[in-house]
Amino acid sequence: MAEEILTHEANGIFTIQMNRPEKKNAITQRMYAKMAEGLRTAGKDAAVRVVVLRGTPDGFTSGNDINDFKAHSAGGTDDRPMATFQFFESILELHKPLIAAVQGHAIGIGTTMLLHCDLVYAGQNATFGLPFVNLGLCPEFGSSLLLPRLAGQQRAAELFMLGEPFTADQACSIGIVNQVLPDTDLVETVMAIAGRLTRKSPAALSATKKLIKAHTNKAVRNAIESESKTFLDLMTGPEAAEAFAAFAKKREPDFSKRD
Repeated sequence: MAEEILTHEANGIFTIQMNRPEKKNAITQRMYAKMAEGLRTAGKDAAVRVVVLRGTPDGFTSGNDINDFKAHSAGGTDDRPMATFQFFESILELHKPLIAAVQGHAIGIGTTMLLHCDLVYAGQNATFGLPFVNLGLCPEFGSSLLLPRLAGQQRAAELFMLGEPFTADQACSIGIVNQVLPDTDLVETVMAIAGRLTRKSPAALSATKKLIKAHTNKAVRNAIESESKTFLDLMTGPEAAEAFAAFAKKREPDFSKRD
């Protein structure tokens, strides 16, 4: 079986690549753990100046692997999928520049993780989505705080509540994406930008990142904690069960029945 997370370091750039294209790079707990390990390794290695996060040419990630996530979320705070939270923490603790290169679909966590990256570049054909409500769930990874601050309350509500896909150009206009590039040029351009960062002062880059994020760090952690409790409550509820059953059968969920 091919490695589902590939890591590579060269010339001061540490690349973490999701590599499960047959499942649209849906993220399992094992993949979260491997990415968290890579981020921690990059953070501790003095030779690493910049971290690049990417998927495969046909997709960044379709979000959580639903079956895997359900298997690790039996209910209650003691049953949280710990690798997910290790991944969250490793991103929050990384004091080196983190760049995302987005090709294809970036759904759910595939979009919310971008809110924590320092620079985000997307291919022209990239698509984004926050379909949590469609699955009977709520936003995660601090996105209920970060997206309204970035896009405004009404636009964030539209993206979260309708849960409809949006384009790379829309993501750029909102501020999630720095620049939209031709798909064929995306990775090469991102690596060139990462290379430019490796030639800058590591101490100055780290200090700048810390200063930028210092004003929201506590609020982001509080949001993640609040979201996670609500998310897991919803995850074990009847509406999420209906949504997952509908997803498996490729039909529309029916939320008309209420207990």
